[in-house]
Amino acid sequence: MKKVITVGVFDYFHLGHLILFENAKKYGDYLIVAVQEGDSILKTKPNATKLYTTEQRIYLIKALNIVDEVITYKDVDSLIPTIEFDVFAVGEEQNHAGFKRAIRWCEAHDKEVIRIPRTPGISSSDIKNTLRELL
Repeated sequence: MKKVITVGVFDYFHLGHLILFENAKKYGDYLIVAVQEGDSILKTKPNATKLYTTEQRIYLIKALNIVDEVITYKDVDSLIPTIEFDVFAVGEEQNHAGFKRAIRWCEAHDKEVIRIPRTPGISSSDIKNTLRELL
């Protein structure tokens, strides 16, 4: 069985996230989605405002038939060496230092790294801005 992992915050869950999961699943038989723990989000996104708790985000993602397993993580570079997987599916915007370290680890340990492009016209930032304008 070929296992794929993708990671993210997945707050303001939207169509782009679902398409990310669908595209990631194309590279294997089993999809693991790692949800970043709420208290760790501010390390990489200091101005972030959260809509959902960690538990609520896990609940949303577990409800999706395409997802086989949901786990949590604090830092992506600490998580990746602890998980059994074959393919690391990374969103194209995920470029901070922790992702760079995780990708280097994958390359050194013969794990495939796939960059998944964003869904055009859909982003969490745009959704947040639209909601602010509406309120």
